[in-house]
Amino acid sequence: MLDIQALRNDLAGMAARLATRGFVLDTASFEKWEGIRKNIQTHAQELQAKRNATSKQIGFAKSKGEDVAGIMAEVATLGDELKQAEVLLAEVQSALQNLLEGLPNTPNENVPVGKSAADNVEVRKVGAKPSFDFAVRDHVSLGEGLGGLDFETAAKISGARFSLLKGGLARLHRALAQFMLDTHTDQHGYTEVYVPYLVNAASMRGTGQLPKFEEDLFKVGFGSPVQTLDAANTGQVASFYLIPTAEVPVTNMVRDEIVPLEKLPMKLVAHTPCFRSEAGSAGRDTRGMIRQHQFDKVELVQMVHPDESYVALEQLLGHAETILQKLGLHYRVVKLCTGDIGFSAAMTYDIEVWLPAQDTYREISSCSNFETFQARRMQARFRNAQGKPELLHTLNGSGLAVGRTLVAVLENNQLADGSVVIPEALRPYMGGLEVLRSLE
Repeated sequence: MLDIQALRNDLAGMAARLATRGFVLDTASFEKWEGIRKNIQTHAQELQAKRNATSKQIGFAKSKGEDVAGIMAEVATLGDELKQAEVLLAEVQSALQNLLEGLPNTPNENVPVGKSAADNVEVRKVGAKPSFDFAVRDHVSLGEGLGGLDFETAAKISGARFSLLKGGLARLHRALAQFMLDTHTDQHGYTEVYVPYLVNAASMRGTGQLPKFEEDLFKVGFGSPVQTLDAANTGQVASFYLIPTAEVPVTNMVRDEIVPLEKLPMKLVAHTPCFRSEAGSAGRDTRGMIRQHQFDKVELVQMVHPDESYVALEQLLGHAETILQKLGLHYRVVKLCTGDIGFSAAMTYDIEVWLPAQDTYREISSCSNFETFQARRMQARFRNAQGKPELLHTLNGSGLAVGRTLVAVLENNQLADGSVVIPEALRPYMGGLEVLRSLE
């Protein structure tokens, strides 16, 4: 969430910064609500001052033996007016809060200005594209040929955009996740966490999924068998959302917390399934495992001192790249332009892996610095060197998307007979197996 004081102090400047990402800030609406807020707040302060002054008159009048009934009636009337003003002020502040929650983050000044993905800037390419002397197969053909990828049964069980893995392919999927976790914990200094896959609305709001992206989420609502009483034990039934990424539960670990300075940076990693409705993606990537309702991801999350967040972003990006380098996969790093960065991000790098069957690069990780945007929504703070609470900077990135990494491993390591060479880094997790062959 943006700092409301920044909007109050430089509305035109903030509107210009948001315009670089294609977002039109309704300045008239903001000014209207701000004007109403100021008037009500001023009126409430005047009523409070008048009531305080009048209340003092009661004691003075009593000491002189005067009748105070009239003064007390006036104080009561002022109290009623003050309560009405406070109710109106709360309503206006709620409207301003709703307006703020719908505003995206302002891009960092070092983000390239552009309108779409076509304006993203390639930072580097790493590794070499594989060459084949035979017609390459895509991961669907390879997986089905290996007897380990079954979309038909998945569709029977659940529907479209689900996959079922078995045998060596299921083990390879598991091996990838374990390899990623071990690399990030043993070599990159992350602490592994296991988190809930169902979260409340406050958590979704904290990282920016709500209210704007509710249609992209799976909600476990009222009437569902998955229900519990709310945390306050009020007797109300709480509803949940399936996590679209581990970013949500992991980052919300610091919601409403003040982290001691010596605990920074916090570096956490989690392996979870992710659930996305893929609203608006009809007709896109309908074949295969690229765009699924359920997929696994190893997520990297950092909470850091504001002065160190852009150094941390480069380090986090490098941690994600390490996985691809160890697997011997060709990829490129792209800095997203203002028109392509996500709602909550101030700066984002995408890592795109080469997929031979598609003859193109596909995103396999997105690494972002959110600066104070998420922290302000969550009230996630740290105690600075002066002992005062200050908003954290939050970052995250995929380290990596497990399913898409599996796709890349299959397509880049395929042999002419449809078998797949297992990267050396994964062989210890595969019982020493070097080549994945058909079960038949």
